Amino acid sequence: MKSLVDRFRQYLILERNNSQNTVEAYVHDVELLLDYLGDTPPEKATTEQLKGFLQNLYDINMTPRSQARILSGLKAFYFFLVYDGILPDGENPTALLDAPKIGMHLPDVLSIEEIEAIIGVIDLSKPEGHRNKAMVEIMYGCGLRVSEVVTLKISNLSFDEGFIRVVGKGDKERLVPVGEMASKAVNLYLEGARKQLKIQKGEENYVFLNRRGHHLTREMVFMLVKKWAQEAGIEKTISPHTFRHSFATHLIEGGADLRAVQQMLGHESITTTEIYTHLDQDYIRSNIASYHPRYRVSQD
Repeated sequence: MKSLVDRFRQYLILERNNSQNTVEAYVHDVELLLDYLGDTPPEKATTEQLKGFLQNLYDINMTPRSQARILSGLKAFYFFLVYDGILPDGENPTALLDAPKIGMHLPDVLSIEEIEAIIGVIDLSKPEGHRNKAMVEIMYGCGLRVSEVVTLKISNLSFDEGFIRVVGKGDKERLVPVGEMASKAVNLYLEGARKQLKIQKGEENYVFLNRRGHHLTREMVFMLVKKWAQEAGIEKTISPHTFRHSFATHLIEGGADLRAVQQMLGHESITTTEIYTHLDQDYIRSNIASYHPRYRVSQD
């Protein structure tokens, strides 16, 4: 089975060009299935057995979104089994499996004042202070994913032209406009605190480094964002992705073209970007409900 999983991993990398995060997630999903099947080889598993596996995920209170992601991993695996000749064409047991229904999730969005409050709690007297400020400015100013932040390269910064080159999901590159505040904060960090570090071999091109001279991890950025939000007194559910949500929402609220926002976020489908139009409508509705004198029937 290890050989089969290893071949599946290579298929995801070489044939599908999936990102490392997707590869590891799909391999993990397959390993969960193999544990569930026990002595039954995966090519002998029936649709009913796979339904039982998915039912087990439901029973342990896994969210519909997580169930749907695991199903995507299983579908990729069984497509690979057909591709590799282990399963005959037309005998894929996942073909009749439906993903669980996922409701529209409207993530928390930071106001401009809350973003400024987070920047305000960053201690610029510490060596990592200017790095942290630059990181928040680039996350919010360019709408980057946390994986794109930690892998951002100095060679991809074109501040004179007003753009940065971002490597997103599936190693797809895109150009993202960068504003003056973000570029100024990053340059201040690059020309200041970063030059004081002893940079490890192979890490020279990464923008954001830890005190040991290695590029930051996603986990470290998550921890920092949680810490800043707590210190700023923000009670919303905050993660690095919140800055990306806020970037997109504020653009839509300001009247930005949906296609332009799609390109800046690196979404393959405009449908993914359209969630922010729903956020915008929810924002408008909540403001009307709060402030319009005739929106609600008086309780007097």
